[in-house]
Amino acid sequence: MNSSNARPKILVARRIFPEGIERLEAVCDVDYVDQIEPLSKEELARRLLDKDGALVTGSERVDAETIKNASALKIVSNIAVGFNNFDVEALNQRGIIGTNTPDVLTDTTADLGFALLMAISRRLSEAERWLRDGQWHHWEMGRMLGVDIHHSTLGIMGMGRIGQAIAKRGLAFGMNVIYYNRRPLSPELEQACQATYVDKETLLKTADHVMLVMPYSPQSHHFIGAKELSMMKPTATLVNIARGGIVDDNALVEALQQQRIFGAGLDVYEGEPHLHPGLLNLPNVVLAPHIGSATEKTRYLMMNLAIDNLLAGLAGKKPKTMINPEIWQD
Repeated sequence: MNSSNARPKILVARRIFPEGIERLEAVCDVDYVDQIEPLSKEELARRLLDKDGALVTGSERVDAETIKNASALKIVSNIAVGFNNFDVEALNQRGIIGTNTPDVLTDTTADLGFALLMAISRRLSEAERWLRDGQWHHWEMGRMLGVDIHHSTLGIMGMGRIGQAIAKRGLAFGMNVIYYNRRPLSPELEQACQATYVDKETLLKTADHVMLVMPYSPQSHHFIGAKELSMMKPTATLVNIARGGIVDDNALVEALQQQRIFGAGLDVYEGEPHLHPGLLNLPNVVLAPHIGSATEKTRYLMMNLAIDNLLAGLAGKKPKTMINPEIWQD
């Protein structure tokens, strides 16, 4: 596992399934933080001081300051597909491997994106609250009118694995799929998704439903703000299953309050778990607590892939899903 016969020392920074701890304890000395709250930055740095590796989630920020005194650290394994919690440049400067968990959550997250799309388009949360409040007394022609999904235009911002999975779900509803990405897909992938590449402005002006599936970076911060929301149709919906910060939540709240768009479905937020207070009282928004990958099967797959990556890195082997392969030397 390392250069000596000693068992590697690792940190597990958050509560995971018991089977994962059993796997790790069989081969490692485990410092297990058995709690659901994230460690403070100072505590995370302190616990990493003598560790060879760490298993973290997207809530733990791993940057230059966090790892500066962790002289033995070889690998940090993220239980998440996104890794905006990692300062990759800082990892590279220290020769520390970073990994994530793509692929295993693609379909589950795409399902949740489509669930939010359907819920906001057909006003399901609003209708359920209205019913539970005892306000349903008779059928009415104009009650709870939504917008159609079938045969509408779906605009996908970010056409990676999850974006492509959403496109294929859209096809089952007879949707016209358009997308914007940093670069167009290959002709073969475009054909498989039956998706047409357009620029950002065209997508926003054309789509009946806009789905955000892009990675977060400083360049994508507030990628959707007041200007972009003003381009959308008043009958359009916005769904964000990507990352908080891609949408300017202040601008979104204002657009929803003024009904400049039909509604929004959100799984991620700026500064989560704290929410913009204006979101909580709006009828035309469906809110979920960052549960895109939250099925039992998928979370086990994510945990085990993260553990596989961690153990491979500790053993001097290249992890399966390494985010900084440029530092790997065979």
